[in-house]
Amino acid sequence: QVQLVESGGGLVQAGGSLRLSCAASGRTFSSYDMGWFRQTPGKEREFVGAIGWSSSITSYADSVKGRFTISRDNAKNTVYLQMNSLKPEDTAVYYCAGRVTNSFRRFSRRDDYAYWGQGTQVTVSS
Repeated sequence: QVQLVESGGGLVQAGGSLRLSCAASGRTFSSYDMGWFRQTPGKEREFVGAIGWSSSITSYADSVKGRFTISRDNAKNTVYLQMNSLKPEDTAVYYCAGRVTNSFRRFSRRDDYAYWGQGTQVTVSS
């Protein structure tokens, strides 16, 4: 079992930056791929990006590529989402998620993630 707790959300002006953190419990964190998803009211939860267990592989949605960066520190059981050049359309609840590592499946497959955090609100004002 893995429990995930996000932090770092808040209100920021367009063009600003935020860094989200996701702290994981459990001894097997390093064997999980970790993803970030986001959701706005009335819409499905969408893929933002993900990082493989060894940090050697990352994947990003086109909408955030070049602006967001995912990293992880397995010694601290934490994954990060650095968000730069934020836009109002980035406003959403952001969730971190974990799945047992699987290099044969795309990171963006939401149903592959068995573990989810409670979410943290990010609001970008124009």
